[in-house]
Amino acid sequence: MYNYCTLFDSNYLTRGLALYESLKRYSDNFHLYIFAFDDLAYNLLSKLNLENVTVIPLNEFEDHQLLRIKNHRTKTEYCWTCTPSIIKYSIETYALDSCTYLDADLYFFSNPAVLIEEMGDKSILITEHRYTSIYDQSSTSGIYCVQFMTFKNDKKGMTALNWWRKACNNWCYARFEDGKFGDQKYLDDWPIRFKGVHVLKNLGGGVAPWNVQQYKLVKENNNLYGIKKTTSERFQIVFYHFHNFKILSNNKIDLGNYKLDNNVIECLYKPYV
Repeated sequence: MYNYCTLFDSNYLTRGLALYESLKRYSDNFHLYIFAFDDLAYNLLSKLNLENVTVIPLNEFEDHQLLRIKNHRTKTEYCWTCTPSIIKYSIETYALDSCTYLDADLYFFSNPAVLIEEMGDKSILITEHRYTSIYDQSSTSGIYCVQFMTFKNDKKGMTALNWWRKACNNWCYARFEDGKFGDQKYLDDWPIRFKGVHVLKNLGGGVAPWNVQQYKLVKENNNLYGIKKTTSERFQIVFYHFHNFKILSNNKIDLGNYKLDNNVIECLYKPYV
C-alpha cells in the first residue's frame, strides 16, 4: 500500500480532484489523505465519498502550535507551514509505515510507485527542481522542490520530519531571508544534515514548467515519454507539476510565465484541462 497526503482549500479543489483522478487511474494500491483547508472543500469532498480517500478537516488536524501562528501568516504561508505537519499527522494518526506528500497541482501520467521504490532502504525521498538555466532560482527558492516527498516511519525519517516541522513553525514566509524561503530552502542541506536521504534520479518525477524546456515529449501506445535534449536520455513521464496554472473567470486558461512550446501544451496541458 502506498500512502499519500495532500492539502488544499476550495480554490484548489479542481486541481486536487484532478490529482486524485490521475492517481486513481495509474495506481490501484494507494490511499490518499486529503487535508481540507476550508469548510467548502471539506463538505464537497465528504459528499463525493471518494474511493481510497480519507478527508481530514482543519479542526481535527490543527494543534495548539499551528493555531498560535496561524493568524501571523498569509493563507499561502500557512499552507506551507502545515506541509510537514500533515505528513507527521498522517503517519502518526493512521500508523503508516511511510507517507508521500503531494502538491495539489501535480498530475500523474504513470504510476508513482516507481519513484518511491527508487529510494530503496533510504528513509527520506526528495526531488530537485532541475531548473532550466534561464529560470534557475536555486539560490532563492531552493535546490529541491516541496512537491513529492516521502518519509518512512523510522528513526531517520521521523528525525528529519520533526526537525522540518519545528523549523517551519518557527519561520515560514513567502520571502527570501537569511538563507530561508518558505518551507523549501530548509531542504538544501538535507543530504548532508540527515542520514537516509535519497535524491530522486528518475527524470519522470518532477517535470515542471521551469524545466520542461530541456525535454522533447513523445506519445507512444498511450504512454508519455520525455527525451532529454542534451543527452537523448529517454524516460517515462510520471508526473507534471502544473505550477501557476489558473482557470480564469472568463473561461480562459492562464499557463503562467514560462516558455511552453506547442508540443508541451498538446501533451501535458490539454489533457490536464
